[in-house]
Amino acid sequence: MDEQITGTGLSSKEKKVIEIIRSTDFGRLKIMVQEGQPVRVEKVTQSIKL
Repeated sequence: MDEQITGTGLSSKEKKVIEIIRSTDFGRLKIMVQEGQPVRVEKVTQSIKL
């Protein structure tokens, strides 16, 4: 694990995920994790109910 841990005990990637969650007004996020660390976040942009 080469990510630097901050004073809060969170890596920079984990802090970025929290920022993304807080900035999302509503919707669905999909978070991909590898070796215990987030590597990608996907926002669902469109969902159509018929």
